[in-house]
Amino acid sequence: MFEDIKMKLLIAYDGSRNAKLALAQTLSLFGAQNPVILLMAVAENPRAASDANEDLFQQEYSELKQALEEGKAFIEEQNLSCELIMAEGDPRKMLLQASKKIVPNLLIVARHSHQPDGGFIAQSLSYFVDELDYMTLGSVTSFLARRVECPLLILPSP
Repeated sequence: MFEDIKMKLLIAYDGSRNAKLALAQTLSLFGAQNPVILLMAVAENPRAASDANEDLFQQEYSELKQALEEGKAFIEEQNLSCELIMAEGDPRKMLLQASKKIVPNLLIVARHSHQPDGGFIAQSLSYFVDELDYMTLGSVTSFLARRVECPLLILPSP
């Protein structure tokens, strides 16, 4: 009876280093259960309507869509299936709304995705950023931790 019920995982994903690490950790933790994986990215709408802001938004949207496709390919390499969700708006509110609509068994987010992804200066700064990360979860994670109605798994970067 319960063999037919699949675990549904909603993963917030932006293609950042921490998001990639969280995806890999998620597959390591839950892959053997053959879950339904929903990979979600949110492009923030520009605050002011201008051609420059629209161009930046379109660039962000394209980059997130590409990141989702790369994440899906990684998941499928593990012989798991994946559905992609691309949303526009405030990431906090869109993830909360999706969690209410989809009702996943688990919503998974990386602890913080503002860590630099490389370079000498970025690596030097990462020590400072790491210290700040210990004191804060990030605005999206903090928002979700207070409001989400499904179980929330916050994965730190190793």
